[in-house]
Amino acid sequence: MFLLAINATFCKYDQPYKDQIQNQWNYCGVCKVKVLFIHPYGNNFLPGVQDITTIFNLMPPLGIMSIAAVLEQNAIQVEIIDCYAAPTSAEALLETIISRKPDIVGLSCTTSSFLEGYEIARLVKKFKPEIFTVAGGAHACTIGAPLLDSFPDIDYLVIGEGEQTMLELVQSGCEMVENIPGVAYRKHGVGTLSAQRELIAELDTLPFPAYHLLPNFPERYTLPLFSFPTAPNSSIISSRGCPYSCSYCDRSVFARGFRFNSPEYIIGHVEMLNSKYGIRHVFFYDDLFTFDRNRVTRFCELKKQKQLKVTYNCIARLEHVDHELLSLLKNSGCWQVNFGIESGDPEVVKKHRKFFGLDEVGSKLQMVKDAGMRVKGLFMIGLPGENEAAIRRTIDYALSLPLEEINVTKFTPFPGAPVYKTIREHGEFDENWPQMNCMNFVFIPHGMTKEQLENLYDEFIRRFYHRARIHWGYASMLWRSPRSILKFLRHLPEILAFEMKQKW
Repeated sequence: MFLLAINATFCKYDQPYKDQIQNQWNYCGVCKVKVLFIHPYGNNFLPGVQDITTIFNLMPPLGIMSIAAVLEQNAIQVEIIDCYAAPTSAEALLETIISRKPDIVGLSCTTSSFLEGYEIARLVKKFKPEIFTVAGGAHACTIGAPLLDSFPDIDYLVIGEGEQTMLELVQSGCEMVENIPGVAYRKHGVGTLSAQRELIAELDTLPFPAYHLLPNFPERYTLPLFSFPTAPNSSIISSRGCPYSCSYCDRSVFARGFRFNSPEYIIGHVEMLNSKYGIRHVFFYDDLFTFDRNRVTRFCELKKQKQLKVTYNCIARLEHVDHELLSLLKNSGCWQVNFGIESGDPEVVKKHRKFFGLDEVGSKLQMVKDAGMRVKGLFMIGLPGENEAAIRRTIDYALSLPLEEINVTKFTPFPGAPVYKTIREHGEFDENWPQMNCMNFVFIPHGMTKEQLENLYDEFIRRFYHRARIHWGYASMLWRSPRSILKFLRHLPEILAFEMKQKW
């Protein structure tokens, strides 16, 4: 059960100071600026409970790393502080920031980590006002330019994909930003978007993420416990966007549509991780890894041809599953397939995502198991329109499926999701950003209570995992995932302390 414990401008300064900075940054025509990216932790797991998730599940900040790689490619000095890997207070972090002497501090924030990120920006501007603060990530993209109206210690926002926008912002010396698409700035004191940035058409033009900027990569980073056969392991995102329109999904950064890396690029990425860092297993974190059949087929063929001994997990949609696809995945080293099932109530499914016949799900999941791969189901409870009967149908449905593991999230109406616009028509919404991390019930559907939802959540976890078949499955990890067992035993005190506070 512990597995589920497991995402002001230059006008403030006078002209002589601006000229001094510009001269420093553009000396001899070379950009001398130093950029420090920070990935705020957002310590908001569960109120009063120690967050042990980063012990057993820590993904590299791939978005920041991709932007950093583009900056480095253009001879710009970059550093990264990943507070998920090394949690620290904003005050302690300030000392580190000042000692690194950056010209720009970039903060990539989710909704739940934004206020912590802003506290970092506030301290930076208080003690080093000459440092520019730039925020990006999901929260900045969903709220957009108006975010600047309420948070004066952030100078600029990067809206949408950040690679080219951040590069141009840095190269400009944060001057004339109104001419840089994708930048939100203050015009007459009001947050304003310069222009919409076009999406990157060819993702293969981007360099591989800057893994080398993470101080303890790959040792400090790991996929979820029991979801890999060996270590070290890591994550890859090989596509952007999604053509579907599920009510609860935020598509504000990468938009709809579907763009992807070529099979050759993906294989090169995996080869680099294997040869440079010894990575032996990767998780393709794409929502739609199997969406383009030709891409998947070519990737599997290339991986076999190159005899690349790196196993992998991926996420698939049930619509894509058939015997041919599963044979390709298995024969190319796929170890586990994750599926977003969300609900076992047909009416709830129809309201919130593309409908699929629930009767088909069990047979398709069994096909995956028969092909020799593990199967994980992703569920969500507390959706608008749900009641206790609907949630109990989901619990019973999940127990009927041939799943080896589940992940249950607490529905969170993020600002960029379609359902957000009308969410208050469907229940009580406490828009408390630090608690909006899918681990807290910030939305209560009409006719339900928070206590009721918490009890149903606990019941879901307890009933799924307190079964002999599941226990035997984890016992088999002694030989299927020995590194997970060792990590589990090494951190047993933290696990037991967490378990003591749960109702499971």
